[in-house]
Amino acid sequence: MSYLLRFIQQYQPSAGQAFMELEARFQELERNAPHLPQGKRYQPVSGGVPTNTLIWECECASLDEVQSALKKLADDPTHTELFEKQSPYLLKSCTEIFKVLDL
Repeated sequence: MSYLLRFIQQYQPSAGQAFMELEARFQELERNAPHLPQGKRYQPVSGGVPTNTLIWECECASLDEVQSALKKLADDPTHTELFEKQSPYLLKSCTEIFKVLDL
């Protein structure tokens, strides 16, 4: 059974450019560090989530892999440094985990 790990980050609209510049550095980090989870990024265009929101998600094969992904992100010093620079722009954020249904 697989799972979807998702981070939802709503940022200050006035900080959109700075936030996205840092997000580009996160994406570069993922490309250069294959031990880190490789996520896809989305920004809402319409719907129930404000457009000043970034959604990052990756699929994991098990809940153990979800926990491992979270630990790898928390333990990576470059990821931590980037998050410390980006977090002042956040209005709110949450982490979601979904079970992928195979009906």
